[in-house]
Order: sequence, then structure tokens, then C-alpha cells
Amino acid sequence: MSVLFISDLHLCKSRPGINGIFLDFLAGRARRAQALYILGDLFDYWAGDDDLADALNAAVAEALAQCAAAMPVFLLRGNRDFLIGSRFAAAAGVRLLDEPALIEVDRSPALLAHGDALCTDDVEYQRFRAQVRSPDWINSFLAKPLSERRHEIEALRSQSEREKQRKSAAIMDANAEAVASLLRAHGYPRLIHGHTHRPARHEHIVDGRHCERWVLGAWYSGGSVLVCEPNGWRVDQLGI
Repeated sequence: MSVLFISDLHLCKSRPGINGIFLDFLAGRARRAQALYILGDLFDYWAGDDDLADALNAAVAEALAQCAAAMPVFLLRGNRDFLIGSRFAAAAGVRLLDEPALIEVDRSPALLAHGDALCTDDVEYQRFRAQVRSPDWINSFLAKPLSERRHEIEALRSQSEREKQRKSAAIMDANAEAVASLLRAHGYPRLIHGHTHRPARHEHIVDGRHCERWVLGAWYSGGSVLVCEPNGWRVDQLGI
């Protein structure tokens, strides 16, 4: 049986085609796997677990719950949906993972992360990330009415897109030393992450140890799934 890894789906109402590909994936292929790991940014944004009444959010939670009834589904939160909490996890039947998460797959350790914490060259983003992940900021934000939270998130997303236009591609990619430090701290495992939208397989030599890093692809024109099977690892494309 296979173990599947996906990230950066950015599900939202404006991308019905991708939403449909994901729901079909959950209803079919995913249920035949040994496990499914979602490594962040399942949604384009998440304003709080009280947004479960939204039609798309409810449909995704129900589809995940039906899939999770057949095999385990694990969810690691990303930079767009880090506010996902226990209420959503219960409705969707998923098991929330803290980042980074060390698991065993293919008879060897694998470290799972969303990947944005590795982009240390983007000092402005890391400062913002630390701010919005603080308990005080989260509690204050979630205390606001849902409509206000949605409005603020939309404004932050617009600001982020403008800032990206003036940043170099290298600044927004994973920093090599940050990757090496993470691998060193966890015993030189295989590393799997998303966020950068630059799917690839990388080889790193850290302290004389050979390490493998898989960067997951974003779901743009179709889906992208990293597959681990007894005969090896590969990337499959869906709906293309």
C-alpha cells in the first residue's frame, strides 16, 4: 500500500476545478492508501473553526471525514491555515500534527514540515510569522467577529501579494543552512515539505550524511501527490 503526501491546495470558492479534483481524490484513490498526510495550506485561508458553516469548508470536512473512516489522515497546518483547530479536526476526522513532525515511512524516518519556517532569508516574513503565531495575537484575532476576520485576512493577502512582487525568488526559497540545521536536529532524516511551490527532489550532504528532501507541488492546474510505495518514491499528477 502507498503513503501519500500533499500540500498547498489553497482550496477556495474561486477555484472550483481544484476543489473538485481534491474531493474526487478523497473519494477514490486516497481511500486505498495506507495513510494520507496533508502538509499545510489545505485552504487558501482559514479564519477560524467557526467558519465550518461555510458550504465549501463543510464539504471538505465531510469528504475528509469519509476518507478518514477508511484510513488515517494527518494534517499539518500551513501559513494560510494555521488557525485550524480541534473543532475542524474533529469534524474532518483528521489527526493534527505539530511542526515539524517526525514519522516513519518506508522503514526510515521522515520529517514533515510546511516549509515556510525554512525561508529564513525573508526576514520580513519571518517577523510577521512570529507575530501571528503568538498566543496573544491568535486569541485577540479569534475574538473578533468572523466577518471582520475574513476582511482582515483578505487585506493581508493583498498586501502579501504586493510584497512578493519586490522580493527576489531566492529570498522566498528555503535557506540551505536552515534545511541543514533542521536535518541535523532530527538525526538526518528524509525531509518532506511544501510552501515554496517549487516541486523537486534535492540531495543534501549534512555533516557527511546524505539526506533527501522532497518539495511538494502546489495544486494549480491540477493536483500533485508524492507517493511512497514499496518499490520507491514518485510524484503523480492529478486532473491534468
